Amino acid sequence: MTDERSKLEEAREQFVGQWGALGTQWGIPRTMAQIHALLMVAPAPMSTDEVMEELQISRGNAHTNLKELVAWGLVRIVVKKGDRKEYFEAEKDVWQIFTIVAKERKRREIEPALGVLHQCAEETSQLTTAEGRQFHDQMRQLEEFVGFASTVADRVSTMKHGFAVQLAAKLLG
Repeated sequence: MTDERSKLEEAREQFVGQWGALGTQWGIPRTMAQIHALLMVAPAPMSTDEVMEELQISRGNAHTNLKELVAWGLVRIVVKKGDRKEYFEAEKDVWQIFTIVAKERKRREIEPALGVLHQCAEETSQLTTAEGRQFHDQMRQLEEFVGFASTVADRVSTMKHGFAVQLAAKLLG
Protein backbone atom coordinates (compact mmCIF):
# COMPACT_ATOMS: atom_id res chain seq x y z
CA MET A 1 0.00 0.00 0.00
CA THR A 2 2.88 2.41 0.72
CA ASP A 3 4.26 1.84 -2.80
CA GLU A 4 0.89 2.81 -4.24
CA ARG A 5 0.74 5.84 -1.93
CA SER A 6 4.21 7.01 -2.98
CA LYS A 7 3.33 6.61 -6.68
CA LEU A 8 0.20 8.70 -6.15
CA GLU A 9 2.14 11.42 -4.29
CA GLU A 10 4.81 11.50 -7.00
CA ALA A 11 2.17 11.80 -9.71
CA ARG A 12 0.42 14.60 -7.78
CA GLU A 13 3.70 16.48 -7.41
CA GLN A 14 4.41 16.12 -11.13
CA PHE A 15 0.94 17.39 -11.98
CA VAL A 16 1.15 20.38 -9.62
CA GLY A 17 4.56 21.33 -11.01
CA GLN A 18 3.48 20.98 -14.62
CA TRP A 19 0.19 22.84 -14.06
CA GLY A 20 2.22 25.67 -12.54
CA ALA A 21 4.47 25.79 -15.60
CA LEU A 22 1.46 25.65 -17.91
CA GLY A 23 -0.21 28.45 -15.98
CA THR A 24 2.70 30.78 -16.72
CA GLN A 25 2.15 30.12 -20.42
CA TRP A 26 -1.44 31.29 -19.98
CA GLY A 27 -0.39 34.42 -18.11
CA ILE A 28 -1.27 33.00 -14.69
CA PRO A 29 1.33 33.25 -11.91
CA ARG A 30 3.07 29.92 -11.27
CA THR A 31 2.16 29.75 -7.58
CA MET A 32 -1.48 30.55 -8.30
CA ALA A 33 -1.60 27.73 -10.86
CA GLN A 34 0.16 25.33 -8.48
CA ILE A 35 -2.33 26.08 -5.71
CA HIS A 36 -5.17 25.53 -8.16
CA ALA A 37 -3.67 22.21 -9.23
CA LEU A 38 -3.10 21.11 -5.64
CA LEU A 39 -6.71 21.86 -4.73
CA MET A 40 -8.01 20.17 -7.90
CA VAL A 41 -6.43 16.87 -6.95
CA ALA A 42 -6.94 17.15 -3.20
CA PRO A 43 -9.40 14.55 -1.90
CA ALA A 44 -10.79 17.08 0.62
CA PRO A 45 -10.82 20.87 1.07
CA MET A 46 -7.50 22.26 2.34
CA SER A 47 -6.67 25.06 4.77
CA THR A 48 -4.21 27.85 4.04
CA ASP A 49 -1.72 26.17 6.40
CA GLU A 50 -1.98 22.89 4.49
CA VAL A 51 -1.45 24.66 1.16
CA MET A 52 1.58 26.50 2.60
CA GLU A 53 3.09 23.29 3.92
CA GLU A 54 2.47 21.27 0.77
CA LEU A 55 3.92 23.89 -1.60
CA GLN A 56 6.51 25.35 0.78
CA ILE A 57 5.26 28.91 0.30
CA SER A 58 4.71 31.83 2.66
CA ARG A 59 1.40 32.63 4.30
CA GLY A 60 1.17 35.90 2.37
CA ASN A 61 1.79 34.15 -0.95
CA ALA A 62 -0.77 31.44 -0.15
CA HIS A 63 -3.36 33.93 1.10
CA THR A 64 -2.99 36.29 -1.88
CA ASN A 65 -3.22 33.51 -4.45
CA LEU A 66 -6.13 31.77 -2.72
CA LYS A 67 -8.05 35.07 -2.66
CA GLU A 68 -7.33 35.54 -6.37
CA LEU A 69 -8.47 31.99 -7.19
CA VAL A 70 -11.68 32.61 -5.23
CA ALA A 71 -12.17 35.90 -7.13
CA TRP A 72 -11.75 34.06 -10.44
CA GLY A 73 -14.35 31.50 -9.35
CA LEU A 74 -11.93 28.56 -9.65
CA VAL A 75 -11.87 27.94 -5.90
CA ARG A 76 -14.59 28.05 -3.25
CA ILE A 77 -14.32 28.73 0.46
CA VAL A 78 -15.63 25.87 2.57
CA VAL A 79 -16.61 26.32 6.20
CA LYS A 80 -16.37 23.31 8.48
CA LYS A 81 -18.75 23.33 11.41
CA GLY A 82 -16.93 23.95 14.67
CA ASP A 83 -13.68 25.00 12.93
CA ARG A 84 -12.63 28.64 12.66
CA LYS A 85 -10.27 28.03 9.75
CA GLU A 86 -11.25 28.61 6.16
CA TYR A 87 -10.85 25.67 3.84
CA PHE A 88 -10.64 25.80 0.06
CA GLU A 89 -11.76 23.46 -2.67
CA ALA A 90 -11.26 23.81 -6.41
CA GLU A 91 -13.79 23.44 -9.17
CA LYS A 92 -13.08 19.98 -10.53
CA ASP A 93 -15.22 19.97 -13.67
CA VAL A 94 -12.75 20.47 -16.52
CA TRP A 95 -15.25 22.17 -18.84
CA GLN A 96 -16.28 24.55 -16.07
CA ILE A 97 -12.60 25.36 -15.41
CA PHE A 98 -12.12 26.11 -19.11
CA THR A 99 -15.12 28.45 -19.24
CA ILE A 100 -14.08 30.30 -16.08
CA VAL A 101 -10.51 30.80 -17.31
CA ALA A 102 -11.72 31.85 -20.78
CA LYS A 103 -14.09 34.46 -19.32
CA GLU A 104 -11.50 35.80 -16.90
CA ARG A 105 -8.79 36.03 -19.56
CA LYS A 106 -11.23 37.79 -21.86
CA ARG A 107 -12.02 40.35 -19.18
CA ARG A 108 -8.38 40.91 -18.23
CA GLU A 109 -6.64 40.60 -21.60
CA ILE A 110 -8.88 40.53 -24.67
CA GLU A 111 -11.24 43.39 -23.80
CA PRO A 112 -8.40 45.83 -22.99
CA ALA A 113 -6.58 44.79 -26.19
CA LEU A 114 -9.75 45.34 -28.22
CA GLY A 115 -10.10 48.77 -26.64
CA VAL A 116 -6.56 49.74 -27.66
CA LEU A 117 -7.03 48.41 -31.20
CA HIS A 118 -10.30 50.34 -31.54
CA GLN A 119 -8.75 53.52 -30.16
CA CYS A 120 -5.72 53.25 -32.47
CA ALA A 121 -7.98 52.68 -35.47
CA GLU A 122 -10.22 55.62 -34.54
CA GLU A 123 -7.29 57.96 -33.93
CA THR A 124 -5.76 57.14 -37.32
CA SER A 125 -8.95 57.02 -39.39
CA GLN A 126 -8.30 60.46 -40.95
CA LEU A 127 -4.65 59.87 -41.85
CA THR A 128 -3.95 60.17 -45.56
CA THR A 129 -0.31 59.11 -45.92
CA ALA A 130 0.40 55.61 -47.19
CA GLU A 131 2.03 54.72 -43.87
CA GLY A 132 -0.93 56.16 -41.90
CA ARG A 133 -3.51 54.31 -44.03
CA GLN A 134 -1.53 51.06 -43.71
CA PHE A 135 -1.40 51.42 -39.92
CA HIS A 136 -5.12 52.22 -39.74
CA ASP A 137 -6.03 49.25 -41.95
CA GLN A 138 -3.85 46.92 -39.85
CA MET A 139 -5.54 48.11 -36.63
CA ARG A 140 -9.01 47.57 -38.13
CA GLN A 141 -8.09 44.07 -39.35
CA LEU A 142 -6.65 43.14 -35.97
CA GLU A 143 -9.70 44.56 -34.18
CA GLU A 144 -11.99 42.58 -36.45
CA PHE A 145 -10.06 39.34 -35.98
CA VAL A 146 -9.69 39.64 -32.20
CA GLY A 147 -13.37 40.55 -31.93
CA PHE A 148 -14.33 37.53 -34.04
CA ALA A 149 -12.10 35.19 -32.02
CA SER A 150 -13.56 36.60 -28.81
CA THR A 151 -17.12 36.00 -30.05
CA VAL A 152 -16.26 32.42 -31.04
CA ALA A 153 -14.69 31.79 -27.63
CA ASP A 154 -17.79 33.24 -25.93
CA ARG A 155 -20.08 30.96 -27.92
CA VAL A 156 -17.96 27.86 -27.31
CA SER A 157 -17.68 28.55 -23.58
CA THR A 158 -21.47 28.76 -23.22
CA MET A 159 -22.05 25.42 -24.97
CA LYS A 160 -22.54 22.18 -23.14
CA HIS A 161 -19.32 20.16 -23.05
CA GLY A 162 -20.55 17.26 -25.21
CA PHE A 163 -21.96 19.55 -27.89
CA ALA A 164 -18.75 21.60 -28.02
CA VAL A 165 -16.68 18.43 -28.46
CA GLN A 166 -18.99 17.21 -31.27
CA LEU A 167 -18.79 20.58 -33.01
CA ALA A 168 -15.00 20.66 -32.73
CA ALA A 169 -14.79 17.12 -34.12
CA LYS A 170 -16.88 18.17 -37.14
CA LEU A 171 -14.78 21.29 -37.71
CA LEU A 172 -11.47 19.45 -37.36
CA GLY A 173 -12.48 16.19 -39.03
